[in-house]
Amino acid sequence: MRRPSDHQRDAQQRVLLAQTAARLMAESGLHDFAAARHKAAEQLGIHHSRNQPGNEEIEAALREYQQLFQHDSHKQQLHILRQTALQAMKLLGVFSPRLVGPVFSGTADQYTPISLHLFADTTEEVGIFLMEHKIPFEQAEQRVHYAAGREQQLPLYRFFAGESALELTVFPVNGIRQSPHSPVDGRPMHRASLEEVKRLVESEALNA
Repeated sequence: MRRPSDHQRDAQQRVLLAQTAARLMAESGLHDFAAARHKAAEQLGIHHSRNQPGNEEIEAALREYQQLFQHDSHKQQLHILRQTALQAMKLLGVFSPRLVGPVFSGTADQYTPISLHLFADTTEEVGIFLMEHKIPFEQAEQRVHYAAGREQQLPLYRFFAGESALELTVFPVNGIRQSPHSPVDGRPMHRASLEEVKRLVESEALNA
């Protein structure tokens, strides 16, 4: 039987792992929760699976770290990223763009790509659009997850706007009806529309 002190130690180690993983993400531009968790465990010499924090715990610790140690710089950088996202969404308006991920949720740093979901009849439409606007891009694939373990492999376009990286995941037109699950909490992602992002940027500018 485990003693209360054992449970207390496990809880303390779990918090320490989450805080260390969050610090690694905040200071090194690491964006993968699993990699940050693994590095934190190695750094602290803690490898018991029962002590491993979940992604939500690490994200909460990351928010706290950014608020405490990077408040002004993080706030400014996040506003720049959201402004860039808004400009990109206006340009890509024909594809009903939606902003997702850390730039929308607020944990992004200067190295975080701006993640947009686009909706098109064919993948080629997006590539042709970018070429017509003389935007150099790279193509890749993005795996997204839905309920009941369903997965989908989707085309991804990457390009830079100034110093900000953008990643465009292209869904079928009817893909706008069902959002894939977030890698943080496993629930359907919130997809922010252009109007929602516009209100967010305007609010930040008023409170600057």
